[in-house]
Amino acid sequence: MQRPLTITARDFALSDAFEAEIREKAAGLDNYFNRITGCDVTVEAPVDHHRKGGPFEVRIRLTVPGRELMANHQSEEGLAAAIRESFDAIRRQLEDYVREHRGAVKAHEEAPQARVSKLFPDYGFLETSDGREIYFHCNSVLNNGFEKLQVGTHVHFAEEQGNEGPQASTVTIAERKH
Repeated sequence: MQRPLTITARDFALSDAFEAEIREKAAGLDNYFNRITGCDVTVEAPVDHHRKGGPFEVRIRLTVPGRELMANHQSEEGLAAAIRESFDAIRRQLEDYVREHRGAVKAHEEAPQARVSKLFPDYGFLETSDGREIYFHCNSVLNNGFEKLQVGTHVHFAEEQGNEGPQASTVTIAERKH
């Protein structure tokens, strides 16, 4: 980390053991991305925690080039669980950031379009713009939309190779632009 880790305990004194655990988990984030610019951890105890115990709240603010990642977890199970859950959440966000940063996350392309060419009681066929015929099952139509389909309905679909040839794994009714 380029800036030292900051740990803030609000409304209670953080034990050395919990502080060491936070430092260890924060240092472990460098294994996922070595250009973290800063990490701020805030641990808050509930009001009257001396008599009642948890839930403790752990907030983590992680700064990386061009972005700030945040995790905020509260756990009835105690402080150790809140620390673990918060660091798990921030690690997942950091992994997503790294994939995006490296270009491993593809920009979503719009799903191909087709029109319904044939309908049967529990399946149908789509005709693509290049004239191919794609099978689909009624369960492939999202949002219980099979009943709304008619021959000629324009749809978006995701294609996969089935046992009998190309098939649509998902079908959604295309919004008509006016």
